[in-house]
Amino acid sequence: MIKVVVVDDSAFMRKALSTMLSKDPEIEVVATARDGEEGLEMIRRHQPDVVTLDIEMPRMDGLTALRHIMMEMPRPVLMVSSLTTEGAEATLKAMELGAVDFIPKQLSKVSLDIVKIEDDLRAKVKLIARRRMSHLSRSSLSARVRAAGTAPAAGAAQAGPATERAVRSARPGGSQTRDLVAIGVSTGGPPAVQKVLSVLPKDFPAGILIAQHMPAAFTGPFAKRLDSVCQITVKEAEDGERLQHGVAYVAPGGKHLRIDQKVSRIEVRVVEEPREALYKPSASVLFDSVAAGVGRRGLGVVLTGMGSDGLDGMRVLKAKGGRALAQSDSTCVVYGMPKAIVDAGLADEIVDIDDMGEAILLNLYK
Repeated sequence: MIKVVVVDDSAFMRKALSTMLSKDPEIEVVATARDGEEGLEMIRRHQPDVVTLDIEMPRMDGLTALRHIMMEMPRPVLMVSSLTTEGAEATLKAMELGAVDFIPKQLSKVSLDIVKIEDDLRAKVKLIARRRMSHLSRSSLSARVRAAGTAPAAGAAQAGPATERAVRSARPGGSQTRDLVAIGVSTGGPPAVQKVLSVLPKDFPAGILIAQHMPAAFTGPFAKRLDSVCQITVKEAEDGERLQHGVAYVAPGGKHLRIDQKVSRIEVRVVEEPREALYKPSASVLFDSVAAGVGRRGLGVVLTGMGSDGLDGMRVLKAKGGRALAQSDSTCVVYGMPKAIVDAGLADEIVDIDDMGEAILLNLYK
């Protein structure tokens, strides 16, 4: 049985989340709390496997409570976030502090949209409970909490100068064969993407396209936060702009990211189709487009995430001569998307997240 503590200042949200979770016979909500202080008390008392944590609460807010949880009693935490710019910024901060992912909530207490998160909520709780924070040690979580207390602009130093030097020195002397990197990622993605991009040199010799499963209100703040901690430029993708080396383009939430290979340039396309895709943005749509546009010049990277998005597109990319990297099981929050690539025999390399930046650079020359 998976034990969950629900922490939220809204009685409606406490009831809604508890009801949704309790529909699954494998999940038991062992306690609820109205604020961070009461939440910490319930967590100490019941030792839950997973915590859902609201951000804005009286007495002690969610970010403060999260710091205490990660320093004193690390366990998987899902943030409950409003779909606003402010909610996005706070949620991304929470994931820097150690939260594994988030679930969205509507601001209106009478909104029926809250029911839409039901299946996703239960699936995430069951998957992250099984991981038992194995991807992070207590010491690394403590270090993350301390590092996240610094100004965002100082974040680039989190990677460490030794890691940055390793990435720079990894550049082989041979000729470059690949100049476009496509990254597909979902649950647990923001810290993983930041870890990869923050070690890449400013003169990184390829363009980067990122399909991160994330609501529309989150992708802009996500890109800005990455840009503030990376040497390369990171931005939310705009339809029709020219793809440049040393720039990472984040797909806007609710849209797909494609490329259009012109005679002398590659254009980034932000599109609605296919509308029936399970995920928007979709890693498979991105990989398929990269395969069609540049073929063997493409490098596909699959990071942590639920499900198998990216599998179909990666098959096409590999058939066109592209290469594929998959994040290792031991460093994923959820080993779903990378596992699908590995199990299908498509991964050229399986890489720990700490080594992924260097692996990406090396694979531009393979």
